[in-house]
Amino acid sequence: MPLKALLDPQGKAISASMQNLGLPEITNVRMGKHISLEVEAENREAAREMVETACKKLLANPIMEYYEFELHGD
Repeated sequence: MPLKALLDPQGKAISASMQNLGLPEITNVRMGKHISLEVEAENREAAREMVETACKKLLANPIMEYYEFELHGD
């Protein structure tokens, strides 16, 4: 997701369109990207470390974005 301090033109456009859809209660939309990964690891902590490394080194640009992730499965 874009950092909260940065302008998000896509999110602003979507927020403005909510009025036209009759949904004025929906505001402050932020537009980002979703990435799905399959990870094979010995345990959840090893998987968490691998995903954290991938996010920091490749998947997210820390100057403009923040990230969060969830682990599912065994």
